[in-house]
Amino acid sequence: MGRKTCIMAVLNVTPDSFSDGGKFLDPGKAIAHAEKLLQEGADILDIGGQSTRPGSEPAGAEEEIKRVLPVLSAIRKNSDAWISIDTYRAKVARVCLEEGADMINDVSSFRMDPEMTSVIASRKIPVVCMHFLKSIHPMPSNPEYQDLFHEILLFFRETFRMAESAGINADQMIVDPGIGFGKALDHNLKIMKELNFLNELGRPILAGPSRKSFIGKITGQTSEERLEGTAAAVGCCVLQGAHIIRVHDAAFFRPYCDVLDSIINS
Repeated sequence: MGRKTCIMAVLNVTPDSFSDGGKFLDPGKAIAHAEKLLQEGADILDIGGQSTRPGSEPAGAEEEIKRVLPVLSAIRKNSDAWISIDTYRAKVARVCLEEGADMINDVSSFRMDPEMTSVIASRKIPVVCMHFLKSIHPMPSNPEYQDLFHEILLFFRETFRMAESAGINADQMIVDPGIGFGKALDHNLKIMKELNFLNELGRPILAGPSRKSFIGKITGQTSEERLEGTAAAVGCCVLQGAHIIRVHDAAFFRPYCDVLDSIINS
């Protein structure tokens, strides 16, 4: 971490994700897309079977497993690439780790399912913990903060206390400020502009601005038209110290980040 930006490629096996819902619900299409993302330079595949877009309906744990497991199993048989599972359910995490997943991306930071901490602690695997405001389902429609950075840092310090009490080591933790999760446009812009405020936590930083609605608010573009806006956001995040970038377009962002990294490290 720190010399090369890691590309975490999004693979949603859901019917209702905001950008690619339904495209890869079929396992065969999902597996083919996963192989393509890896060939394009993704360092990590982030497989999700539960949409977190505003207004989405939560799937049950069994449905989430049904969507994710065939794809995970097929990829694991043919590749030693890092595989992340985007879930906040301990049961889903446990099953997927047994099937060969390497890490968990918990957008709820253990709040939705407290049993997640014991799963992470027992496996000693990395976990991404994301900041959100009040709730994931539903997300607040008019988010307000008295002190944005201070409140996000307090959230993560409480998350670290929860993790430590469960036996999770600090070096397992990755922090994600939750761009687009309980944030208005100005909150998202401020976070990206000054992302290095998270450095005091001493943990790797993941940023996920890819195709988010704040880009559409600026440009008027649909989610699939937001590559240029995503590139601007990603560039800002990398220059501000992001270690991992979660994106949909691995083919574009691998060389993009390679050049950025070369400039930063020169």
